Amino acid sequence: MKAEQIRRFLAEADRLKSVDRRSRLIDDSRLENSAEHTWHAILFAIVLAPDLEEPVELAHVLKLLAVHDLVEIDAGDTYAYDDAAHEDKEHRERRAADRLFGLLPPTRAGEFRRLWDEYEAQQTREARFARSCDKLQPLSLNVASNGAGWKRGGINRERLERHHGDTHAVDPAQQSFFDYLVSVATVGEMFGDGA
Repeated sequence: MKAEQIRRFLAEADRLKSVDRRSRLIDDSRLENSAEHTWHAILFAIVLAPDLEEPVELAHVLKLLAVHDLVEIDAGDTYAYDDAAHEDKEHRERRAADRLFGLLPPTRAGEFRRLWDEYEAQQTREARFARSCDKLQPLSLNVASNGAGWKRGGINRERLERHHGDTHAVDPAQQSFFDYLVSVATVGEMFGDGA
């Protein structure tokens, strides 16, 4: 029954609240969970989209962001700076996408899978903007917490910039916001000492 499939999927999606990330809350009281991260990345998109030089379809971006981390329910969150964990990340996440989206009625399952695949492929402007917001969120969290996570993890500026690469080049406004955050972190001596 369609209603039961939808209910089961939504109940399963609630488990995203139990997936801890490595980022801590600004007050340093606990780790952020993946559902909180997703909500915050969605808010980033809503706040930053009006400044883009070339507009995006915001409703589509929000769907991409709402769906992209659901696979972490099965695959877990892969820490950005854990190279070993990235080796099988794609396989773990694809298997999770098959299972999780397969809980939905077929037409909705197909829509969710297409959104997830679009985000992963990074071929559309909306997907690239969504990824930029997804990566700006933990960066901004670190700046707001005076670099607590970077200091704990030994993440220096060079490693951060290497990780972000050209992700924010999707638009000059995104690149400018990234550069601003890095500048604030640099001036505030918020980076760790690691290589």
